[in-house]
Amino acid sequence: MSESRTLSIVVPVYNEVATLRQVVERVRSVEIPGVEKEIVVVDDGSTDGTGSEVEALAAEMSEVVGSRHPANRGKGAALRTGFGLARGDIVLVQDADLEYDPADYRGLLEPILRGQADVVFGSRFSGAGPHRVVYYWHYVGNRILTTLSNMLTNINLTDMEVCYKAFRREVLEKITLEEDRFGFEPEVTAKVARLGARIYEVGVSYHGRTYEEGKKIGWRDGVRAIYCILKYNLLRRGARSAT
Repeated sequence: MSESRTLSIVVPVYNEVATLRQVVERVRSVEIPGVEKEIVVVDDGSTDGTGSEVEALAAEMSEVVGSRHPANRGKGAALRTGFGLARGDIVLVQDADLEYDPADYRGLLEPILRGQADVVFGSRFSGAGPHRVVYYWHYVGNRILTTLSNMLTNINLTDMEVCYKAFRREVLEKITLEEDRFGFEPEVTAKVARLGARIYEVGVSYHGRTYEEGKKIGWRDGVRAIYCILKYNLLRRGARSAT
C-alpha cells in the first residue's frame, strides 16, 4: 500500500446546511497513509443556504471542489455530477447528514488499496461498530430489497442500500448511470455486478436519523428501488464490457 493514491469523496447534499461543514471537517481529518483526498460537494438545488455554505467551504479549503444544481434533481443526479468532477483513482460516496462516520474510510479502502477489490460496499448489518436503533420497517424493507437484488445479481451482499460505496475509477468509467434519485443504489449494484467487478463488503458504523431530524428517503423510494432492481438486472442496461 506504499503507492500514492488519490481518493475523491463525493458528497451529494440537499438542505443539509446544519451538518455539511461538520461532515467536511470530519472527512478532512481522516488520514490514510499514501492517500491524498479531494472532497467534491454537489449541492442539489438546496433552499436552506446549503449552496452558500458549499461555496464558502470551497473558498476556504483547497481540497474542496464545489458544484451546484440550480434545481433539485435527486441524489443520483448529484452523484453523476460529482463523479464527473472527481479526479481521484478511487471514488467514494459520502452523505452529508452525519449518519455515516468517515473514520470507517480506512477499512473501506483497504481491499482496493491491497489490489483485492474493484468495488467495496459498506454494511450496516455486518460491522462491530455502534449502530443507532431506529426504524424496524426500514430494516425489513432494506433486507427485502437486498435479497431481491442478490437473487438477480447472484452476489451475497448484506446491505445493498448502504451509502458507503467505494469504486476504482476504471469501474465507474465502464458504466452509464441513469437514476436521478435513490434508485442509484440498486442501479449501480446491478451494473458493477454485471461487469464482473471484484466486490467486497466491510462493516461500518451507523448513526441513523429520524424523519424529524431530516431523514428524506420514503416508501416511494422503496417502490422505485424494486423497479430499478428488475430493470437493471433483467434488461441488463448501461454496462459496457469489463475488458
